[in-house]
Amino acid sequence: MTFVPAGLRATLIYVSLLYVSWIYMCHHGHGFCHYHGGGLIQLLILRILHEKPSHGYQIMDELERITSEKYIPEPGAVYTMLRRMEERGLLVSKWERKESGVDRRVYTLTDAGVKALKEGLEMVKGRRQLMDNLIQFYAAHFGENMKGGDV
Repeated sequence: MTFVPAGLRATLIYVSLLYVSWIYMCHHGHGFCHYHGGGLIQLLILRILHEKPSHGYQIMDELERITSEKYIPEPGAVYTMLRRMEERGLLVSKWERKESGVDRRVYTLTDAGVKALKEGLEMVKGRRQLMDNLIQFYAAHFGENMKGGDV
């Protein structure tokens, strides 16, 4: 039998309970997981387009900025997401003709995109509550002065 320190055992139990409650909420219609708009990056794209219509490279620059450069988008991945989001009716695009330079596709949020953004906000609030609960657990069991990575 392997020895597991009491603090680690309590943490594992707590995280397991959070996970089980998250699964329960997802499968029993409590609204927590019912954002069907895709991942966090897609949610950030919706946020960017809510502020103003933008072309692909503007979106990539803004993604980099609002994630404090934690996410450096690959153009191919972003354009694939944009196409899929457009297919799902979350945004529309039109070509912007330039007299000098390259024409570019400008993306605009649709009403369905605004709805998905609102649903995404609810998902983020739910995840934040889970993280706040986990932080409170760590503070209670390991002290307020815990530094990132200290367990």
